Amino acid sequence: MPIVVHLDLMLARRKMRSRDLAAAVGISEVNISLLKSGKVKGVRFDTLERICEVLQCQPGDLLVHEPEAPVKSSTP
Repeated sequence: MPIVVHLDLMLARRKMRSRDLAAAVGISEVNISLLKSGKVKGVRFDTLERICEVLQCQPGDLLVHEPEAPVKSSTP
C-alpha cells in the first residue's frame, strides 16, 4: 500500500507507549496496534486529530505516501 503509517516512530520520539496513546485518544489498544501496522483501510479525521493533539504533531508526520514501483513488463 502506498500510504505508510509512521505512528510507531512518533510514539518512540515522544517516549509514549501505545497503551497511553490509546487511553488519551479514547480508542482501543487493538486499534492503535492496527494503525501502527498499517492494517487499516482508513482512519476517521476526528481520530487522526486527537492522535495529533496528543502527540503534538501534524498528520504528515504520521502518514507518508510512498508510491509502489511500476511493474515492468517482460515483453519488448
